[in-house]
Amino acid sequence: MPVTDVRHDPDKLTLTITAEFAAPVSRIWQVYADPRQLEKIWGPPTFPATVVDHNLKPGTRTTYYMTGPDGEKYAGYWDITAVDEPTSFSFLDGFAEPDFTPKPELPVSRSIYNFEEFEGGTRAIYVSTYESAEALQQVLDMGVVEGASSAINQIDDLVAT
Repeated sequence: MPVTDVRHDPDKLTLTITAEFAAPVSRIWQVYADPRQLEKIWGPPTFPATVVDHNLKPGTRTTYYMTGPDGEKYAGYWDITAVDEPTSFSFLDGFAEPDFTPKPELPVSRSIYNFEEFEGGTRAIYVSTYESAEALQQVLDMGVVEGASSAINQIDDLVAT
């Protein structure tokens, strides 16, 4: 499994997931830059993603929805804030209404994804920072660790094809 470590720090308001992949940084970057590849790994296997809009450039908004086993759709968005291809990008990650209007009652994280060469492959460090300890706890209670880990663990199969 690619996920090697998961830590949440209520004092720093962060959730950090570390993963290692047997693929070069440029290949892992493509998974996140290409909307068709992104949708294969963004949602957990039981909640596949459909990416509606995606352009990994600062100032753009990515919109997507995940479809649950019951057919219900759960929308979300990324507001891309910085890009340093192929080693990192940052974004605001939020929940949305079906029309992609942000849901203000749900937490928004400031996320930074970093990719670095590691033992012939890539180490990815995913850091999400929340506004409060309560917001961090809310997403933990919603299953973000399990969902994100199962989504990230799909990357190996994708890059092997």
